[in-house]
Amino acid sequence: MNKTSKTDWKRLAEMEDEAIDTGDIPELDDDFFQKAELRVPPKLPVTLRIDEDVLVWFKAQGKGYQTRINKLLRQYMESQVTRR
Repeated sequence: MNKTSKTDWKRLAEMEDEAIDTGDIPELDDDFFQKAELRVPPKLPVTLRIDEDVLVWFKAQGKGYQTRINKLLRQYMESQVTRR
């Protein structure tokens, strides 16, 4: 990533919720949630050859290692898509 956030995250984390101006964000009413659709891309089983030490490291992080690998691959994919 080559874009640095200009947000003062420390200051924001210390703010009370009431102090955050959300006036430019429309309220989500019941109609919105009635029409909302959750879209989750389907997962496909694949055979993937990964270096042993890489797989051991991911598995050592605990349950959900395949999900973490997928998230990293998605982040890389999205970073490449935005460059073009």
